[in-house]
Order: sequence, then C-alpha cells, then structure tokens
Amino acid sequence: MFGMRKAWERDLGAAVDELVAADTLAFGGVGIAGATLPVTEAYHRVEAALDDHPEEVRRQLDRLLAEGSPAGRAYAATLLERVDPAAARAAWTSLRDDRTEFTTFVGCVMGRSTLGDYATQRLAAA
Repeated sequence: MFGMRKAWERDLGAAVDELVAADTLAFGGVGIAGATLPVTEAYHRVEAALDDHPEEVRRQLDRLLAEGSPAGRAYAATLLERVDPAAARAAWTSLRDDRTEFTTFVGCVMGRSTLGDYATQRLAAA
C-alpha cells in the first residue's frame, strides 16, 4: 500500500532517531560487564543497513548530521567514513570548532570529550 514504510525503513528510522538524541559515544560494550548501550545497538543497526540500503542510509546520515546531538553527529561522521570518505572528512572538518561535550566509552573507561577535540583526533587518524 502506498505510504506504508517497509520494516527495514522503520528500523533504520528508529535507529537514526536513537542516534539523533545520543548523549554517549560507545562503539562496543561498556563498563565492567561489557554491556551494550541502546545507542551502540542503534549505531550497529544503521551500520548493518549500509550493505543493503546505502542510498537511504546516506540520506539518514545527512539528517543525523543536521539534527543530531554532538554524539549523534560523531556517529554520523563515523558512518560516513564507510560510504563517502570525502563527505566524512568534510563533516569532521566542520565539527572541529564545536566545543559541546559528550560522554565517551572505551571499554570500561568512561570519559568526556568535546565534539571538536574528537573530530580533530579523527582527522589526524585518517
């Protein structure tokens, strides 16, 4: 029926909505127990959709860059590295002066970073 979204579109949209509001950046399990945060699960769902629906994911990443929290924009630029490295570099470059802070997790270590510092690190690593 016209106007009905497919299940993958609903799942992708819900995952991107989760990333738009993200306050934490974590790509794997966190804390002593290695628990996976809902936002990390959402990131992995968007990442998995890249293989089958790259054009729609690309559109959603543009929305995430425009509307996302600082952590959400970091997730978007990270995902862009897989589909459009030039756009990812441009996104990281545009984020370098953003002083907004967010929480980061690397394993069981929680920290804080500004989006600008994180973007500068990603540009240096590229």
